[in-house]
Amino acid sequence: MDGSGGEEQRPWDAAAALVRAARTGDVLAMDELLTLVTPYVTRLCRPIALSDSEDAVQETLVAIFLGVRGLRDPQAFYGWARTITVREAVRVARRTAVERAVDPDDLARLRGLVPHGDGELSVQVRDVLARMPVHHRAVLVLRELEGLDERNAAEVLAIAPGTVKSRLHRARSAFRKAWQR
Repeated sequence: MDGSGGEEQRPWDAAAALVRAARTGDVLAMDELLTLVTPYVTRLCRPIALSDSEDAVQETLVAIFLGVRGLRDPQAFYGWARTITVREAVRVARRTAVERAVDPDDLARLRGLVPHGDGELSVQVRDVLARMPVHHRAVLVLRELEGLDERNAAEVLAIAPGTVKSRLHRARSAFRKAWQR
């Protein structure tokens, strides 16, 4: 699909065209690319970096800005951006001494851990996640929000697939245990 002939252009196609232009020094394309990816980056940073998510988003966008010229395959932009985003969010979250609450809007997207419900439910989910270590939140975001398999989550987190599997098991178990209290 090339975006012509009335066919709808996929987001990664739009991003790829902007990446190509940004790599040649087109500042307007770079601005448009960063604007395009900001909601995605924000959605990933919120449940990992918690109340420091704005810092994580900013640092991610800077890393994307600085690194986009080295991106070899413009079609891989979203996967590349996801990796940068999760790593920056984890790094920022680890700098934070006190665990804080997660945005309830993002928590509503966590599938399979708790039944869908009202606003009080999302507050309870936020509280449970806020007590979890950042490496557990990161693996839950990648598996439950992003729907990545263990191998891809391992690549994003730069850890072994077996580590993802064990962290995910522990994170889900800890979440369910805390949820039942």
